[in-house]
Amino acid sequence: KETEPGPSEESEKKPLKSRPEQDEQDNIIEVKSPIVGIFYRAPSPDAPPFVKVGDKVKKGDVLCIIEAMKLMNKITSDYDGEIKEILVQNEEPVEFNQTLMTIKIEE
Repeated sequence: KETEPGPSEESEKKPLKSRPEQDEQDNIIEVKSPIVGIFYRAPSPDAPPFVKVGDKVKKGDVLCIIEAMKLMNKITSDYDGEIKEILVQNEEPVEFNQTLMTIKIEE
């Protein structure tokens, strides 16, 4: 016997999911912050962002920088794919394990 999933998506809106939904999002992964710090989309204030929604990325490409205790930590992609969402604003504080962006991975 199949069981119904929990509360509907309409009644339970969470901006940060720990796991993507199983059906159509099997190939969507979440890029999470490995540290607490400040999120930067670009290497400097006047430079273009590392990535934008819709950009194709390859494994090893820099996605963003997180500054922690005056150290700039480059966050790189572990997958080839396309940026689907960027969930954090530039210069916004981020927490450990917070979802920064999502990538639709190429199969």
